[in-house]
Amino acid sequence: MINYYETLKQIGRNFRSHRSRLGWSQEKFAEYANVHTNYIGKIERGEQNLTIKKIVNLANTLQVPIEEILNFKTVLR
Repeated sequence: MINYYETLKQIGRNFRSHRSRLGWSQEKFAEYANVHTNYIGKIERGEQNLTIKKIVNLANTLQVPIEEILNFKTVLR
């Protein structure tokens, strides 16, 4: 069974991992994605519910396939 909160946390970890690989701060990511810095922080902590549209937009900002953001089998670090 899939746990909603753990799913949000894993998506957040995946976004953080890809952002960090680019050497971007949360502020830089927020600027490029045209969202508030607090929003990025909430996503990365698994506190923000996301629409598919927003997931796609953020993944495109990081230039990663959405499959990597929605990957729950491996924890990226």
